[in-house]
Parts: sequence; structure tokens; C-alpha cells
Amino acid sequence: MKRILKSRKGLSTVVTTLIILVVSVLLATVVTFYAINVATTRMESEDLKITKQHIWSNSTMAQAAFVLTNVGGRDVLLDKITVRDQEEAWTDVYYWKGTAPSHDLNFSNVDLTGASVSISIEGTSETFTQASDDIAVESGTTLVVYINSPDSIGVSDIGVTTRITVYSANAMYSKECNVEFIPL
Repeated sequence: MKRILKSRKGLSTVVTTLIILVVSVLLATVVTFYAINVATTRMESEDLKITKQHIWSNSTMAQAAFVLTNVGGRDVLLDKITVRDQEEAWTDVYYWKGTAPSHDLNFSNVDLTGASVSISIEGTSETFTQASDDIAVESGTTLVVYINSPDSIGVSDIGVTTRITVYSANAMYSKECNVEFIPL
């Protein structure tokens, strides 16, 4: 019986231990690199959410509004905004950086002209700034946006589903809504 055991050849204890250590270190390295990659990719992505979108119209005026929240991990620069694929002039876009309203947005009876206007959001008068160029939206920031007289919206569009699209350097974000009637 002793002869059989002595004739068997195998790896020494030292070599076996080294193999187990090298495999363990390699596996730990792969898992660590994977975790770092997943974490940094998720944190630095661009992600905008459009909510509470509305387009209103009647025979004398039209207006659009929406809430835009940057939920991604990096700041975003808005290149343009379109309503029904028609680019809006920055002079017709008014925005307020603040907290996301918990209630829906309402049509603003305020004349949207000038460098700034006051619009009531949930009973509080907020100062909206007229856009003059691309709008910077920092990570975690919410914008409430009103658009004066969207180019392609008229009284004949009431009840029609229409798209609002926001463009950044890397992506476009769209939401659809029905054009609503504004009582005179």
C-alpha cells in the first residue's frame, strides 16, 4: 500500500498555493474593473426627463410648457427646442430653474415678451428668464419651460397629438401631448 502512495505524482503544496493565489487575484481584479466601469458609466451619463408637457391654442394665441429635469450624472447644454419639428427661436423660450412642481402646469395669461416675466407656479410667482442662447442644465436641476407662440400650432390643431423635442449635443428627448383649447 505504501508503494502505491509513493508512486503517485502531484503538485507540491507551494505550487498549488501559488496557483490558487494567482487565480484569486485575477478574479478579484476582473470584478473590481467591472464594478468601476459600471459605476463610472452610470454616473457620467446624460439623461433628461420631460414631464407635465402641454400645448395650448385658440384663435388668437398658442403656448407650450413642460418640466425638464436632468437626472443624469453630468451637466447638459440644450441646443434647441422644437414643437412639431419646428425649431423655436430662443427669444420665444422662457425658463425658470427651481424645484419640480408637484401639480400640473397651467396656461399662463402673462404676455411672454421681454427679458423676464413672472409666471405663477403652484400659487407662487416665479421669474422666468428669456433664453438668448443654449441653456445649461446642471445635473440634478429642474427647468420649467414656457414657449410663446410655437411656430406650427394653430386653432385647427386642437385635439391633435403633437411632439415637443429637446436637443442636446448627444441626444434628443421627445414627449407627445394633445393640443388643448384655451378659453378666450
